[in-house]
Amino acid sequence: MAQLPARQDRLSLRLHIDSRPEAVRGALGRVSRDLARFGIRTEPRGAVELVLAEALNNIVEHACRAAPGGHIAIALDAGPSRIDVVLRDDGGPMPGGDVPRGAAACLDGSCADLPEGGFGWFLIHRLSDRLRYRRAGGENRLEIGIPLSRGDRRA
Repeated sequence: MAQLPARQDRLSLRLHIDSRPEAVRGALGRVSRDLARFGIRTEPRGAVELVLAEALNNIVEHACRAAPGGHIAIALDAGPSRIDVVLRDDGGPMPGGDVPRGAAACLDGSCADLPEGGFGWFLIHRLSDRLRYRRAGGENRLEIGIPLSRGDRRA
């Protein structure tokens, strides 16, 4: 894992991890610490962590399921009004060649009947304002833009 130098008004973070849950946890901790040092408040930092956790766990659990230990590259660029993330991995392609719609899971019925999954893509869609997926050269590329409100960064 390596970090590029940050200017005062921007933070650029570049991480390279393998597709294991432990590596994802370590990367999320690193991102959280660096965003806190950059001055991103707790609530928006939590939203970024949630989006990253959902996307990275999907990569580990689905894209890289057949080849554990695959490669994931994380590029995060934070500025005064937004955070842009690019995730690249060498796992299998997204089903249908695009990100899932992100519809809310149905919560009607008893607790025993609640779905186990179906929440991650809904949260990613809800917390981001830009979501693009592309598959090229055996690599997945997921771009996520997360807006920050005026009060999300300390002056």
